Amino acid sequence: MTQAPTPTADSVRRLVRSLLKESRQTADGGEGPDVRPVTEGREHTWWVGTRHVLRLAPDHDASVRRRRELRLRDLIRPHVPVAVPVSVAHGDWAPGLAYTLDTKLPGGTADEHDVSAVGEADLAGLLGGLRAVPQRQAETLGVPRTAPRSLEALRRMAVHAAERLAAADEFDAARLLQLTPPGAAQLAAQHGSAVLTHHGLTGEHVVVSADGRVRGVLDWTRAAVGDPAEDIAGLAVAVGSPAAVRAATLAGYGARPCLRGLWLARCDTVLRLTDRLEGRAAGSLPLLRIQLRRVWEPILLERVTEFKDDETEP
Repeated sequence: MTQAPTPTADSVRRLVRSLLKESRQTADGGEGPDVRPVTEGREHTWWVGTRHVLRLAPDHDASVRRRRELRLRDLIRPHVPVAVPVSVAHGDWAPGLAYTLDTKLPGGTADEHDVSAVGEADLAGLLGGLRAVPQRQAETLGVPRTAPRSLEALRRMAVHAAERLAAADEFDAARLLQLTPPGAAQLAAQHGSAVLTHHGLTGEHVVVSADGRVRGVLDWTRAAVGDPAEDIAGLAVAVGSPAAVRAATLAGYGARPCLRGLWLARCDTVLRLTDRLEGRAAGSLPLLRIQLRRVWEPILLERVTEFKDDETEP
């Protein structure tokens, strides 16, 4: 397989100059538009001026997801109350490698701004809207269907990881013992509960304004038809467990998927921090510690320990 070229400021500027009219007009006497990587070390995502972001697929699989995302965003947009990015240009930036030039959504991220009570209602609208997206249409676009994860298998791995975190004075391993094997079995995903999920909600993908409103959601390349608890888990990591559970409850989800999402998030964050400390994964240690703290914020719903056998979600 031919190695993909490495994007540079010059190559990005040349691409953008060919796409934006205002860039061509200013190119006569200057270098062209101001471009810079969104995050240091992420060479495939670039700010373009103050109004656009350029996303370059680094390989074939990412290109497939980028092209699918363009169609999926059009399907999602009428169903959700928050903004979904709009592409002003798309194509190939290298042979077989896709790009999309999107308008920048105004606001910061959930890692920078707290979500207000009204913002929680925005998140509830997001979760409810995704449930309303026709699954068959999404799958026709190529969105994959994913099986629910085993919470019991995840719990066992997290218990061992928590012991190592405790030895490093990073975490009280006894907290994870609150989730017992019978409890994990009770929180298994229910048959027929699959919905369209973002499947990659993180603080950096949730756009929040200074007043705490949720203004948009970025990066739909990992979307899947699957377990709604995955998005509840993502929100717990992004905005904290109480806000995530309140939003999911307002969206019509019951105790079972809320608690399932909460424990998915708790196990995931324990494992991610352990992997980072032991050198198996990259990532910001301060952010991973913040995410661990967010998902362990207490909620009253944790007192619920039994579910009726015939309980169904609306």
